[in-house]
Parts: sequence; structure tokens; C-alpha cells
Amino acid sequence: MAETYVPSGLTVQQWDEKYFTEYLSKNWFKQFMGTGSSKMIQVKEDLTKKPGDAVTFTLVNRLTGTAKGASDALEGAEEDAVLRSFLIRVREYAHAVRFKKFEAQKTAIDLRQAHKDVLMDWNMELDRNNIIEAMMSINGTAFASADATARNAWLVDNADRVLFGAAKSNASSLVHATALATIDNTSDKLTPAAISLMKRIALTANPKIRPFKARSSIGDTDAYVLFAHPLHVRDLGLDTTFVQANREARNRGIDNPLFNGADYMWDNIAIYTIEDIPTASSTVTVAPAFLCGAQALGIAWAQRPQTVEEEFDYKRAVGLAVKQWYKVEKLRFGSGSSDTSDYKDNGLVTGWFAAVADA
Repeated sequence: MAETYVPSGLTVQQWDEKYFTEYLSKNWFKQFMGTGSSKMIQVKEDLTKKPGDAVTFTLVNRLTGTAKGASDALEGAEEDAVLRSFLIRVREYAHAVRFKKFEAQKTAIDLRQAHKDVLMDWNMELDRNNIIEAMMSINGTAFASADATARNAWLVDNADRVLFGAAKSNASSLVHATALATIDNTSDKLTPAAISLMKRIALTANPKIRPFKARSSIGDTDAYVLFAHPLHVRDLGLDTTFVQANREARNRGIDNPLFNGADYMWDNIAIYTIEDIPTASSTVTVAPAFLCGAQALGIAWAQRPQTVEEEFDYKRAVGLAVKQWYKVEKLRFGSGSSDTSDYKDNGLVTGWFAAVADA
């Protein structure tokens, strides 16, 4: 009978737990997530245990004072540990599907499981899209929605952690549209030299962009990753120096990045293709690439993915929904005189490069 099509092992409570476990295990970005400040994506679940709609992330800047000698007075010469905070406010994300019980009776497949699978896929795409949107965002506003004034203000505050094309000087105008217009289709593609330059920018920015901790066979190591558009990765694959380095020098053992999804390595940076990174129009078509270190992004969770089942139309139809309360944002900390003034992107370098379409 139609009322008994749901397998006993897939009760709503069991499904919730199984759903969340699979959701985490299938999340492509899981390898970069963790609760500590040394992770690329720092996760806070404080609100799952207490009421509220916002979580505060903290940055403790490194000390820069000089050491004192035996004849120097230490009292009165203490250095302030500069603390900065950033607030992420959660929101709800939900989606639902519905099917007729009679349809479940007719088919040999488990429609409840099938609908669970499509909700899982939707959740994966939601996370992926939210992470990409966060990396591209202009001080919390989606890139496509940010006007010229907002983009220019962002560029002024982040001038030490951006790259337009092959040279840092391309951004000297501190006008976002002007900087994009300097990019051409020939000399401003993503190249090995540009990747190394982005790494140097990360290491010399103020404050510098810390590498995050990654697991390897020799223990935790410092690492950066680069997320790039498929057209950028294509250009790297056509660079003879780059190809030779990856063919002859890369590790072919368990630490080979192909085992955890990376496409290439360069300058000890794992390079990942993200096909959903959008392009933008300037004098040529361009796309961003993101070199990420520690605390690049923050995720605040108030409610893990939770499933809901409802019956409709005199119990002839079943609806399945998934909902969660969370938010992902690019972590930004103030660099001015007050805690939240002059925000800087904390853990990533944003590069813009030509994205020449395939012929």
C-alpha cells in the first residue's frame, strides 16, 4: 500500500542524522574547514547551543615591538595586543520537494531516497555558491550588486592584497574599473609568475596573510591554495615551464594533490579549478582567482541542516524539506583606528586575470 512505501530504516530522525553526516562527508570544502583560527574556513557553531543570530570572529594581531635589554625599563614599555572583531549574522536557507504517494507506489525506486538525494545536491551547490559569492564579495555585498563607489573603497583598503594581471602597478589608480581595464588578453593571463607574485603579496601584506595548517604524511604543514576559473587553469596547462614542473617535480605519493582534488601544484600552492567562478566584462573578459590562507572565510551555524516531512491533500502527497540557519562570509577585520574601520580581507589575495574564451 502507498502508506508503507517508506523503508523503516529511513525514519525522519534517522534521516536527519544520516543526512548531516553525508552532507559533511560530501562537502568538497570540508578539507579546508575547522574550528581553529589556523583553518582556511573557520567554523563556529556557538549558536547551535544558545539563542542568538550572530557570532563574533576574532583576530589577534602579532606583536611588533623590539626586545628590551637588561638595562631597559620594561614597565611602561608594554605593547598593546591589538584585537579586532568581525560579526557574522546567520540567516535561514530552505528548500522543499513534493511527490504523490501513488507515484511512490507505482515505481520500483525509493522516491523518498531519490528526493533526499536531490536535496543533498541542492545543499552542496548552495554551499559552493555561497563560498564563491563570499570570496568575490565587496565588504559583504555581492560583487555584481556593489557599485563603483563600494568597489573603489574596497580597493583602497585592500591595495596591499590585490593583483590585476601581471603587475601590481596595474592597480595604482585605486579605481577598480580602471584597474580592470589595464588587463589584456596576452600578457595578463594567469601564469606561474603571477601565482608566485600573489604568494609574495600574501607574505608581505600588512597584516600578512597567514598560511593555514594542512595535514600531510609529515604532520601539519603551512599551505596556501589557489581557486581559479577553468579558463585560467587551461592557460596554466599550456605553459611549458608549468607543465614540466608538474610532470617532473611533483610528489606522486599519497600527498599528491590529485588525491584530494587539486589539479596542479606551483610554488607549494595547490591549485583547484572552480567552474562556478563567474567572469566579468571589462576591456576584455576577466575572472578572479583567489589565493587563500588562514581565516579566509568564516561560517557561523545556528542550526545544522534539518529535514521536515509534511503530508498534504488528505495524506495523498508528501513534502520533504531541508532547512538550516547559517551564513558564510569573507572574514574582514578593521585596519583603522577603531575596531571595525577600514576593513581588510583577512585571509586571501584577490587576483583578476584575462579569461579568453575557447575558440
